[in-house]
Amino acid sequence: MSDILRKHRFAALLGAAIIAAPLALPMVIGNNAAYAAAGTSTAVPGIVAPGGSFAPVVAADKPAVVTITTTMKAENVSSDDDSDSPLGGNSPFDEQFRQFFGQQGVPMPRQAPQQRQQAQRAEALGSGFVISSDGYIVTNNHVIDKAMSIKVTLDDGSEVPAKLIGADPKSDLAVIKIESKKPLATVTWGDSDRLNAGDQILAIGNPFGIGTTVTAGIVSARGRDLHSGPYDDFIQIDAPINHGNSGGPLVDLEGKVVGINTAIYSPNGGSVGVGFAIPSDQAQKVVAKLMKDGSIEHGFIGVQIQPVTSDVANAIGLDKAEGALVANVSGSTPASKAGIETGDVITGLGGQPVKSPRDLSRMVADLAPGAKQSLTVWRQGAPKDLSITIGGNDRDEQQASADDGKKSGSEAQRVPTIGIGLADITPDVRQALNLSRREAGALIESVAPDKPAADAGLQPGDVIVSVNQLPVKSAKEAKSAVADAGKAGRKSVLLLIQRGENQTFVAVPFAIG
Repeated sequence: MSDILRKHRFAALLGAAIIAAPLALPMVIGNNAAYAAAGTSTAVPGIVAPGGSFAPVVAADKPAVVTITTTMKAENVSSDDDSDSPLGGNSPFDEQFRQFFGQQGVPMPRQAPQQRQQAQRAEALGSGFVISSDGYIVTNNHVIDKAMSIKVTLDDGSEVPAKLIGADPKSDLAVIKIESKKPLATVTWGDSDRLNAGDQILAIGNPFGIGTTVTAGIVSARGRDLHSGPYDDFIQIDAPINHGNSGGPLVDLEGKVVGINTAIYSPNGGSVGVGFAIPSDQAQKVVAKLMKDGSIEHGFIGVQIQPVTSDVANAIGLDKAEGALVANVSGSTPASKAGIETGDVITGLGGQPVKSPRDLSRMVADLAPGAKQSLTVWRQGAPKDLSITIGGNDRDEQQASADDGKKSGSEAQRVPTIGIGLADITPDVRQALNLSRREAGALIESVAPDKPAADAGLQPGDVIVSVNQLPVKSAKEAKSAVADAGKAGRKSVLLLIQRGENQTFVAVPFAIG
């Protein structure tokens, strides 16, 4: 069984007291991470001495942790089809990650078909924490997503209705509010940037709906990327968290919130000691914006990007393997209007260095639509400064336009230095590969199994669109460009490859000897 990333939100049918087997539930995931809420803690917990009891922290923070119950329609339920499969077509996570609640499934455990058909509504449980004495509560977006009604159970057992103030699917954060006749106990934000691997932490929440529970562990790692969105920068913990812990606080030994428990990695639905939390330094900013505006507009520029490997850096003359390599520029987007080109390496935005694609994604997402920013790219062996106006379209990706160009004959040419055989794109080839008349390049006709091109993953039928960021329109041009790279002393050559509808850069080392 493959490992599955699970959002630990617990679902139950209305009227059911205990769900016998919630661990196998298909539930939907939200996205994840970042923006600073005001709120003064009414508790001043003491610092736990090494080897001491966590009781002072628990006594101070537990009254501010709440259970969140949402009611929603049980729609689109099927008994034996793929709606309960581990994977959902619109998941923001990669294929190995299972969705829990949302568009792909129904927020309830697996049941017999007749039980499902009778169920009109479902309840789901999550956790949250109070950040202001007048009733503002932080939780995950996936806890309240698509809720018809929201109810909060306080630590003293009292139940009160809540209203949604704002939610942000990209960061998987939400703010709700309740009314109370007396000031509520609160927790205060901590500094997640001070956390190091090995630091002790506590997770507080309501797993499986059994009641508020505290678990202890350490920070296992920082900066985990789960491929769920622009804000992937999770704290990995080994403190046991399960369905129902979603939205609950992760606190340090001073009782301050350093994270929001969000996901687990599990082969069986239960905790195996691999959990993930949104860092508080990101969450504070998101929460502040949600409290003020109720929603967040994320920036958009319209490029597909990939990492700069050492081979890529060598091929284009970069001193360091840093930046975001542009594999595609979508038409009529801020990127295309700013003059960004396929093959550029974005190395700076707004005066800040861009060291990786993740850096760029987060920086752009944090910018407000309409903001004007300086942008630096590495192009043809030199830096180039551009100016870009950030857009507000949240599309993840678009197809890029192919270069124009007419094709020459079909004479196959051999490039022994990397191990590929090239041919021109003839009308027959164009029809066989379903290429449009606009698509130009050199067809890879053969790949030697013991040469660098094969090791790099090139395949017969791939089309070379550019070599070292220069467009090629024929096999002869591609062969000449590869040879020129070798003569220039490059250790590798950068190819832009078209395979089907996708384009990607591939750095291919030259064969030695």
